[in-house]
Amino acid sequence: MSSYKRIKWFILWTPTLTIALWEYLRHTILLPYVSMDLGNWLTPVIVMTVTATLVIKLFRMLEETNESLQQAKSAKAAFMEREQLARELHDGISQSLFLLSVKLDKLEHAKDNEQVMETAQQLRRTVRHVYEDVRQSIASLRSEPSRTDVQWMQAVREMAEELRRGGLDAQLDWRLGDSRLSGKEKVELLAIVREAMLNVQKHAQATQLIVCAEPEGNAAGTEFRCTITDDGIGALPEQLSAKGRYGIRMMRDRAEAMGWQFHVRSREELTQGTTVEVIKEASHG
Repeated sequence: MSSYKRIKWFILWTPTLTIALWEYLRHTILLPYVSMDLGNWLTPVIVMTVTATLVIKLFRMLEETNESLQQAKSAKAAFMEREQLARELHDGISQSLFLLSVKLDKLEHAKDNEQVMETAQQLRRTVRHVYEDVRQSIASLRSEPSRTDVQWMQAVREMAEELRRGGLDAQLDWRLGDSRLSGKEKVELLAIVREAMLNVQKHAQATQLIVCAEPEGNAAGTEFRCTITDDGIGALPEQLSAKGRYGIRMMRDRAEAMGWQFHVRSREELTQGTTVEVIKEASHG
């Protein structure tokens, strides 16, 4: 962008500098040899010659720079679309498929017909969720990213219920009213909470999970705070940032894009388990 601006300034200043230099040389050196009439006639000729040789080249450079900028913008737009697609797949389909695999394992170890029937019903519900997630992802990719009609708390409750069926004591302590969040904030916070809850199911080997959301007033200068805490085995910082930990990176990216603070505290900071924390600071002024 800086080279683009420099070229524009060169184009603007070249005729002016050319005339200034010509007039200086004309009155300090060439005045005894060039008459006033001849000098006046030579002025537009010199400006036109310089413009034809230098400014045209600058315009060509400007066009090439502008084309490079457009290509960079196109590449960035394509990357953003890929990121959005990755988020849609990870937040909905990937999570549902993981829960589906858990239920298949449970079905495999069922000991009687009653357990088989109950697990089969759970499998049907999860398959329907996968189907709805696919439809929702396709619809979202065809429309604007913000979806203000998301039944967000229902999705959190359903996830907690799924985890309870799997043997994890998932508790919700949600004191953050819907009116405090915009539609975009609901979508992003929902994605972070669901991913954190699923990570507990996948990796923590925990028996208890607590999701807590507190409104403005729980801490000085804070608009809301949301924490997802488990009593599992925890993880070291290098494990949390290791390659393949796509969920952690996506949660952090979502929070940072919204201007929220995002923290993961685990083995080195806590005696047990892991806490994922999202904080929105109150705006000032």
